[in-house]
Amino acid sequence: MGEFAGRTVLVTGADGFMGSHITEALVSAGADVHVFIRATSSGEMKNIGHLLREVRVFRGDLADPRSVRLAVGELADAASDKVVVFHLGAQAHVGESWFRPYETFQVNVLGTLNLLQSIVDEGLDILRFDFAGTSEEFGNMDEEMRDLYTFNRDGVVVFNERSPVNPESPYAVSKVAGDFLCRNFHKAYGLPVVITRMFNNYGPRQSPRYVTGTIITQALCRDEVVLGALKPTRDFTYVLDGVRGHLYAAVKGKPGHIYSYGYGEDVSVGDWASFILRLGEEGGYWRDVKVREDKGRFRPGGTDLMRLGVDYSKMKKETGWRPKYDRVFGVKETIKYYAENRDKWWGRIDW
Repeated sequence: MGEFAGRTVLVTGADGFMGSHITEALVSAGADVHVFIRATSSGEMKNIGHLLREVRVFRGDLADPRSVRLAVGELADAASDKVVVFHLGAQAHVGESWFRPYETFQVNVLGTLNLLQSIVDEGLDILRFDFAGTSEEFGNMDEEMRDLYTFNRDGVVVFNERSPVNPESPYAVSKVAGDFLCRNFHKAYGLPVVITRMFNNYGPRQSPRYVTGTIITQALCRDEVVLGALKPTRDFTYVLDGVRGHLYAAVKGKPGHIYSYGYGEDVSVGDWASFILRLGEEGGYWRDVKVREDKGRFRPGGTDLMRLGVDYSKMKKETGWRPKYDRVFGVKETIKYYAENRDKWWGRIDW
């Protein structure tokens, strides 16, 4: 987008799945890109290593207020224009949030607070602050609040900005908290925040522990794909459409507003797996791979979300965004990535 040419931007979580794609897009657009990534003893950056000469790197930890404040202060001194902040740094795996709830809250809630407070304290002049929320915030429909929901022509619930939030995991709760913190800082200090609730990203570089990645990586290595619940539906959206959504919201979104967006057609996990396996077989990547449901991989108790479909009409009306990449293209590109980059995901599988 031409609006980012020469613009100073900050991306947290820049070496992650979505963060790396946004960073790449911003570099291509000619932005002055600053990235905040978690410091490690090795300093390894697998996803944006090819961009190191084109970005300014801050290493720290969102949960550590000093490192966040140092980075924001340095950026405030260096920036010659209003900064756009893309806040994607997070512990973003639903399943992991049950095993690492304290870390999830430290990064997702305390980390967001540290960033917002540092922006205020250091006087960083920002054009927009894009907080990456999640469709998981909506949870399952609360029947007692049924009158507040939107339904499609078939009578099936779809979620939009007016839908109640009903988080069903520590991850989702942490994102709701971050969402409200951003809106608090908008009202209290006038920070021009937008909240983006993206529906079910997939694509190259995503961890193989997410559903699309685990389907593909299992199929590449064995003749059976073992999954959790197959009936829940998700609105799978290709990562490059996710990137476009963040950029559109940052440029054209209204401060203080929420924008929900996704492909616009939810599909059951079982049907999604069958779709992926068919395309992979047609492409010669595997043959006769079967799918099996394993209750041991279900979410705890009754916390699985049964339907997650999106009504993105507000996003389309106010920013002009709509999905550009169809699922055949997206899945083929994703299969190709995993097939050609086994060294990047083999050590991260959970099957």
